[in-house]
Amino acid sequence: MEGGGGMELTKKKLPIGIDNFEKIRSDDFYYIDKTGLIKELLEDWGEVNLFTRPRRFGKSLNMSMLENFFSIDRRKDIFDGLKISEEKELCEEYMGKYPVISISLKGIEARNYEMAFQMAVQLVKEAAAKFYFLLQSEKLNEYEKTEYKKLLQDDMNEAQLSVSLRKLSGMLERHYNKKVILLIDEYDVPLSKAYENHYYESMISLLRSFLGEALKTNSSLKFAVLTGCLRISKESIFTGLNNLRILSVADAEFDEYFGFTDQEVLELLKYYDCTEKYELVKKWYDGYQFGNLEVYCPWDVICYCAKLRNDTNAQPQNYWINTSNNDAVKQFIRCSDNAVTKREIEQLIAGNPIEKEIFQELTYPEMYQSIENIWSLLFMTGYLTKTGKVNGKRMELEIPNLEIRDIFVRQIMDFFKESVKKDGETLQYFCDALKHGEADRVEQILGDYLKKTISIRDTFVRKNIKENFYHGILLGILGVKTSWGISSNRETGDGYADVLVEPDDEDIGIIIEVKYAEDGNLDAACKEALEQIELTRYAEAFENEGITNILKYGIACYKKRCRVQVQKNIINI
Repeated sequence: MEGGGGMELTKKKLPIGIDNFEKIRSDDFYYIDKTGLIKELLEDWGEVNLFTRPRRFGKSLNMSMLENFFSIDRRKDIFDGLKISEEKELCEEYMGKYPVISISLKGIEARNYEMAFQMAVQLVKEAAAKFYFLLQSEKLNEYEKTEYKKLLQDDMNEAQLSVSLRKLSGMLERHYNKKVILLIDEYDVPLSKAYENHYYESMISLLRSFLGEALKTNSSLKFAVLTGCLRISKESIFTGLNNLRILSVADAEFDEYFGFTDQEVLELLKYYDCTEKYELVKKWYDGYQFGNLEVYCPWDVICYCAKLRNDTNAQPQNYWINTSNNDAVKQFIRCSDNAVTKREIEQLIAGNPIEKEIFQELTYPEMYQSIENIWSLLFMTGYLTKTGKVNGKRMELEIPNLEIRDIFVRQIMDFFKESVKKDGETLQYFCDALKHGEADRVEQILGDYLKKTISIRDTFVRKNIKENFYHGILLGILGVKTSWGISSNRETGDGYADVLVEPDDEDIGIIIEVKYAEDGNLDAACKEALEQIELTRYAEAFENEGITNILKYGIACYKKRCRVQVQKNIINI
């Protein structure tokens, strides 16, 4: 760990979104030392090593670290003071001693195959251009130099692209008399985009030949490291690659090098004088079980720590949610029309584990074909983590932390709002009953919706978070009335009312206060809600607008039950 005590006047910068190892070290960013990966890789390696981890767990930074360590003519001093520098013999033998080809496929995000192919050509061009000195190499003959020039052209065809990395490897071996280290980051991104945009088979074919030539038939290869989020079926892309070693989230090897350990987070928080936030950070961002080790998501910890540097009262946020479209969770929630899956989702939200058989090798077309495959996808992408392995492929799975739980709850609410729009007649009944003060009718319809939707019924979260869920259900129902004035958490009187409603056709103001009955006493919670409306003078917003007919609703919820009480106030002006 680099950092030190928290008494310095000037702290190191936090590397938000920076995955360039040399930049982090040269520009004095805070760096959590993961160079032990180098030693472990050299002591226990396969010829081709595939690391699969969820997004934002440091894969690209580790690849940059490997590139800087092995590459000829790279700065050696940027490793000074790090763990790997203590391995004198290993550094002497390997540091700065190899030609390294490093490419990232995460930029291949195209609408069609033609664009994706051209992006791949540009990546190869950029990789080849780093070795422009090959044109003057005395070790290469004219034919080889001509072949090298072809790697710098825009008009490469599929056959040329397929053999490009193998050919470049051969030229570098000839020049340096050293075999080549090949680093391929985010190998599965082109497949994801291809599947989304319906050119999957073409991309599979291209990558199968591209990677096969580079990894299987490459006599100039010292070793290769690949990273990705998913372990794509060997039969679909790594056909015949017998030298492939796969290291997934389920494997104990290398478990400490992707993600932050508890000790690393403690030291980081200490360095930035934020140790009092440790428990919050742990609840929100810890809980991922990689191999035998529990780790935090680095992206979240760094983003939150950066917030705390400017605002010591900053609350944890969901930083992960915007780094993906969260399709896996969306598809999972859509399966909740199945009664068994619905109960299992509710168990997960409640903080309880679910035992499932996990299939780590899938193709993209298979991922959403069955609920069983979606469970596996959620595990591989970090939305679920293992709590224990029962036997073989069967694992106990759970939601790792509050951040991921928040993603699930948001998707549940989005799905509810989408589904509820289809109930036009029922929604109209609900809104009419609400407007006319028919508490029993409101209670009946709301109760029916609670029985149908996925419930938040756990002890895992605070009471106010549970109230927010039911609050969201109400807003989802009322959202159908686009012409009504609906305010959420609006300041009025001496506080913030949960929901204020102004129907468009009558002189009516509706105040709704939602309570979660922790002890199951719905009547008492309703009474508390109505008392709060009075004590905090929530009606003031309507009174100031001259609205004379005010309905005050106390709504209490507990699991899938609810109680609704109403007070009707007619103001004489």
